[in-house]
Amino acid sequence: MTRTLPQTDIDAGSPELPSDPGRHLASPITRSALTIQHCLLTAAREYLRAKGFVELLSPIIGPVTDPGARGAKQVDVDYYGHRYKLMTSAILYKQAALLSFDKIFYIAPNVRLEPLETSSTSRHLAEFHQIDVEAAGASRDDIMGLLEGLVRHAVEMICTTVPAELASLSRDKAALVTAVGGNFGRITHGQAVESLRRLGHDQSEAAEIDWQAEVILSRQAERPFFVTDYPKGSRGFYDREDQESPGVLQNFDLILPEGYGELCSGSEREYDYGRLVARMRETGENPAKYGWYLDLARAGIPASAGFGVGVERLTRYLAGLPAVWQASAFPKVPGVVAP
Repeated sequence: MTRTLPQTDIDAGSPELPSDPGRHLASPITRSALTIQHCLLTAAREYLRAKGFVELLSPIIGPVTDPGARGAKQVDVDYYGHRYKLMTSAILYKQAALLSFDKIFYIAPNVRLEPLETSSTSRHLAEFHQIDVEAAGASRDDIMGLLEGLVRHAVEMICTTVPAELASLSRDKAALVTAVGGNFGRITHGQAVESLRRLGHDQSEAAEIDWQAEVILSRQAERPFFVTDYPKGSRGFYDREDQESPGVLQNFDLILPEGYGELCSGSEREYDYGRLVARMRETGENPAKYGWYLDLARAGIPASAGFGVGVERLTRYLAGLPAVWQASAFPKVPGVVAP
């Protein structure tokens, strides 16, 4: 891999990027991490299929993609003279897929050209994968419960099936078991802002919890916890507004403990045509760009809730790795030229 950033831009706690892909792929750390990842994906498929979910293949390109990707740039491709996008998230397609099945999931690749400053977070990749889940008729509480069960099942399977790989990475298996042994915590966005300000971090009450703030909160926790009820202006048009609390979204993030930060975002989805158009305009999006999606919404798409789990981020946590790029066979770190 050829670096385009100085070493001082890489987080001091992160290992140096390998100089070539052969060195990375031959590393015992990589082999153990990818073995754990293989077990994670097996566990996710087993858990979701047992809950009645159907696995579909996600689109890689489309006329539009998720617009709410925290400052990341979308990648354009020429599709027979039309400007298409590489998927940053297949969220709109998940909603559409519910016209075929009530419960669906993808294990989907995503490409986001993250800002260069994310190269120092140890938690961002420009190319990554998500376990994307969507369920018709589900509430936010329903989907949060499903997510909690999925993470717990993955931890249990990995601790049972590949304990030698955890040991080879000096990962404390007992800490993982303890972390998922009880109910996950839950705080509102407003409560998170108050906690962060008490800890000396000036988190905006109108914005998403920033990357540094996620780590601060994460280091205070012994088990995963949810942050709910983000303010309306902080997220994309597809997160449903609470009809009883205007200005508050029916969404959440799942934050891992031990300083690992955010693992997953999810929400109840907006599905009403009129409200979708209004939310698009409020968030600065041109509804004309989303013609195919809005046509479906006008005809009627199911109410739903869903989430997307970062595969490499969850692998990093399970394996106890210093940096998320270690959980990828061919890592794409923002700003670093790589195969």
